[in-house]
Amino acid sequence: MKSAFRKLLFTFAAAALLAASAVAGEFFFKDGDRVVFLGDSITEQRLYTTYIEAYTLTRHPEWKLWFRNVGWGGDTSWLRQRAHPDEKQLFAADEAAQQKMVEDSVGRGLRRDVLPLKPTAITIKFGMNDHSYQKFREDIFKTYVRSQSELAKVLEANGARVAFLTSQPIEDKRPDPDKDIKNQSLRQFSDGLKAVAAKQNATFVDQFDPYMAIMMHERVADPAAFIGGGDAVHPGPAGHTIMAWAVLKGLGATALVSRAEIDGAAGKLLASEGCQVTNLKAEPGTVAFDRVDAALPMPIDPKAEPALKLAPILQDLNQYELKVAGLPAGDYQLSIDGEAVGKASSEDLAKGWNIATTAGPITKQAREVLALVFKKNDIFFRRWRTVQLFEFPDWAQKPEALGVQTAEIARLDGQIAEAEAQIDTLRKPKSHHFELRKL
Repeated sequence: MKSAFRKLLFTFAAAALLAASAVAGEFFFKDGDRVVFLGDSITEQRLYTTYIEAYTLTRHPEWKLWFRNVGWGGDTSWLRQRAHPDEKQLFAADEAAQQKMVEDSVGRGLRRDVLPLKPTAITIKFGMNDHSYQKFREDIFKTYVRSQSELAKVLEANGARVAFLTSQPIEDKRPDPDKDIKNQSLRQFSDGLKAVAAKQNATFVDQFDPYMAIMMHERVADPAAFIGGGDAVHPGPAGHTIMAWAVLKGLGATALVSRAEIDGAAGKLLASEGCQVTNLKAEPGTVAFDRVDAALPMPIDPKAEPALKLAPILQDLNQYELKVAGLPAGDYQLSIDGEAVGKASSEDLAKGWNIATTAGPITKQAREVLALVFKKNDIFFRRWRTVQLFEFPDWAQKPEALGVQTAEIARLDGQIAEAEAQIDTLRKPKSHHFELRKL
């Protein structure tokens, strides 16, 4: 069953990568990017987006990067929550009238919440509210396709690369989630989005199929299995980590953090990639060296660790490898900077040991980056939603009231800038002393 599941996951991942307009091996985000995440309440949760941001920041510590999340609960591709169009009229309109309504609604929403941020790259994740939690409706689907096309048109005209993300499936507690009419509708919406992406020359990422494959696999053992945490529509950290895995794969993210291969008998460095190894010494029962990496491992939210048993996240995105051959048979304790971080057999060390989530001070540093990214994103959410968009009533439209708002925006901007400076410092790798000692 496990081999069949892995084969199914590989098929879905390969299909997603083939569907993307990005060249294989070329990451969607670039040095210097201003990235905006646009979507509904699942984006507003600031989970999958924060995990994607943290991966990019730690994997490319020298890049200049800037991220903002403008997800809004209940929103749709026609930006319902920002422009409030009459949806009954929108769905019933003829093509010409509907196009005009979509242009107005999308244009107003983007001008207020997205274009002022001057994005160079944007991910768009709609579909959950668009399909209206019901059996597939052609009238809503046509509006969805037209709206997604308009989003790409406007954003690309303003200098932003667009990546369309499908919705993840709904996780109701039933043994056959693929037979749920809501998920069948979401699948059709996802297929329509793929066509839009191809027509607009945008990147397309299907996270629906990989997530569904995992759900179906788990339901075989337990018909009531609930993989994502949270609720049926809003996964918790584990579900969002699976989403981030599927999205990052679809965006061309790479697996390798760094690798070092050592001959433990001769005390010789055989190969390295993404790191420098110095001061290598081998004595009977001990191998010690200093290692500085070009990147940190992708931080995994401690609340999301169950996801590592459900999807090949470490294999696909987070290979931080130590390989030591020629050691006498037995078990070995690895210490980094004097801190014991894990044990492995000589056989496992000869094959290569992925220590991405067990590297002691290195793993802690990556998780500190993740915590700071969460903090920064929460500050921006308050700045945008509760201060910037606050509307003073008519009787309070006076300079002193508006001045308070301006001052509060400036204060929060200062906090965001401070957090971003801390992140930029913290995401730089440091030199560490490694020691393997036979037990």
